[in-house]
Amino acid sequence: MAHVMKDTDSPRRRVLLKLSGEVFGGGKLGVDPETVRAVAKQIAATVGEVEVAIVVGGGNFFRGAELSTSGMDRSRADYMGMLGTVMNCLALQDFLEQAGVETRVQSAITMGQVAEAYIPRRAIRHLEKGRVVIFGAGAGLPYFSTDTVAAQRALEVHADEVLMAKSGVDGVYTADPNKDSTAVRLETLTYDDALRQDIRVMDQTAMTMCKDNDLNMVVFGMEGEGNVTRAIRGEKIGTIVSN
Repeated sequence: MAHVMKDTDSPRRRVLLKLSGEVFGGGKLGVDPETVRAVAKQIAATVGEVEVAIVVGGGNFFRGAELSTSGMDRSRADYMGMLGTVMNCLALQDFLEQAGVETRVQSAITMGQVAEAYIPRRAIRHLEKGRVVIFGAGAGLPYFSTDTVAAQRALEVHADEVLMAKSGVDGVYTADPNKDSTAVRLETLTYDDALRQDIRVMDQTAMTMCKDNDLNMVVFGMEGEGNVTRAIRGEKIGTIVSN
């Protein structure tokens, strides 16, 4: 299946930014306001020039896969993780709006008081109007990682690229840079190589979706002044993963 071109009436670059829950926690449980405020400011700097949709993780509250190892039902644990992502969405929305950015949260689990339902056409319309759209509650289904949701949402809103923001690493390396001093950062990587060598830049299901639909991904580090802004604008940063 070919990658569908986005709507012709939107000439601007459109990206899907994936933020992990760990980013929101600043390494701790819950939401760290200063960290989220800093990320919101970096996103706000690009409004009007780039259309930004965001998928957030919930690992700073719950990880379904981890909860289920302690004997909890996996589906229920995953739903708890999805609800955690919505808390992150609302925090990011608040700081974006404080920075003067019109923002909409769309949730895959219906909760009318706090978020719109996930409707792709409506999300696209928001993006075209210069609003930031934050997707919460994962896919609304258990057993799906938020990486997979990032790929799916990117395809459905016709994003030009998926931007994978990582904590503690600034791209994809030949080995773990924290353990191996000979590790070299790759400028580019193909999906075939990543899948064959089991390089976990993102969930394998998500990588296969990007590969099959010819959607490029940029893996970059959150740390560093203005990195999120640079990635959104399409400046050279991190590792480009493509076909």
